[in-house]
Amino acid sequence: MIGRIFLGILACLAAGCEPATKPVTPLSEGGKLVVVTINGPATWYEDAQGHPSGFEHDLVALFAKELGVPVEYDFVESPEKAEKALAERRAHVAAALLPRHFDLPGGLAWGPSYRSAQYQLVWRSAFPRPRNAADTAGRRIGMVADSFIDPVLASGAGLTASLERLPPDTSPEDLLERVAEGRLDGALIDSARFTVARKHFPQLDAAFDVGKSVNYAWRVGTVDQKPLLDRMKVFFARIEKDGTLKRLADRHFAHAARISAIDSETLLERINTILPKLKPHFIEAERVSGFDWRLIAAIGYQESHWDPHATSPTGVRGLMMLTEDTADRLVVKDRLDPRESILGGARYLGLLADTLPPRITEPDRTWLALAAYNLGIGHLEDARILAQRKGLSPDSWQDVKLALPGLADAGTYLQLKHGFARGHEAMSFVDSVRNFQDILARVEPRDGPLPPRPVPAPQGPAKGSVAAR
Repeated sequence: MIGRIFLGILACLAAGCEPATKPVTPLSEGGKLVVVTINGPATWYEDAQGHPSGFEHDLVALFAKELGVPVEYDFVESPEKAEKALAERRAHVAAALLPRHFDLPGGLAWGPSYRSAQYQLVWRSAFPRPRNAADTAGRRIGMVADSFIDPVLASGAGLTASLERLPPDTSPEDLLERVAEGRLDGALIDSARFTVARKHFPQLDAAFDVGKSVNYAWRVGTVDQKPLLDRMKVFFARIEKDGTLKRLADRHFAHAARISAIDSETLLERINTILPKLKPHFIEAERVSGFDWRLIAAIGYQESHWDPHATSPTGVRGLMMLTEDTADRLVVKDRLDPRESILGGARYLGLLADTLPPRITEPDRTWLALAAYNLGIGHLEDARILAQRKGLSPDSWQDVKLALPGLADAGTYLQLKHGFARGHEAMSFVDSVRNFQDILARVEPRDGPLPPRPVPAPQGPAKGSVAAR
């Protein structure tokens, strides 16, 4: 008997059988919220500090907090595998920017729509741009062959090109890379994923929209389906009404939409020609400050395009564009020495971050410190006070970002302690640094974990600051 069982196991293994998976535990029985997702910059990824991030991650975290349950993630490679995980009762929800479509009753269900996007034909900008579907005749256009692309093609796309369907587990970056390298003439991809990925492919641009717009929604399995759908309806209605949903979308997509093809192309060229000489200094600055060296390099690129002799009309100098007062405070003897400037800039960013209240968490702490690097800690404090007056959070970068334009409004800045400041420039500065860091992270992957941040000396908040209240 035992021999027959053993032979049966061997036969199953030889045939590629998968072991039976235990269904998820209902939440009413103390189970975790099991969410299936796809690892990627538009959904779920690990940020520079090693923390989970992404638009879908943040949405799921808020929803789980509202339910009062912990979250467990199951990562898959494609939407089809996400649906399979739900059908096999291995997860409660699939959250992976899935385009909503019609279902037959009795099976998987869709939650409320929370974001819309438009499929686009992406083209190499050096070639004549097709104006419509008829202009694609004789061209090779690639797309990821999942079940969600068929409704787009059927909704009036009318493409006359040769369509090449890539495997469902092909990433958006792999698809776009084929176009950038000339293996495909174009690609069909949704605008949300292209917005996030385009900074890595400056030679690509959107030619025209294809088909009707799509709405993203969470896919809900059969375990706890009705109670989860009921809670989702309330959850998404609330975060749309109070602006949370918009702030999350801005947090993950708005900065990526700002970068131009020229910005990306110039950075990629200088990564090959200038960065190798400066990289040892940036890595040393990481050890000193605890900030990712690619973040420090992104600041230096935004400030000077890595020119150690850069000088502004106001006397700000060096690769990290330090003022004379800041250089003296940080004991930077020669602002034009690239190593001294880089180390000084990294220490200065750390001082700014440590000035902020301890309650501010990452990544908001770093983004607020970046804004202070550009316009000064006093003006940032004014912006945080403005955010608080508007009923927004002074500890959230997305909320403070909304208040920054008020620093240039005469009706507002005359009532502030530090007066006028170019708040829009700080917004652009932070967005640009984040984009440049994303590009560097793709080209220059990390070799190990980040070193710990140095522990700051105890200090009280500035008098009259938001932190003191």
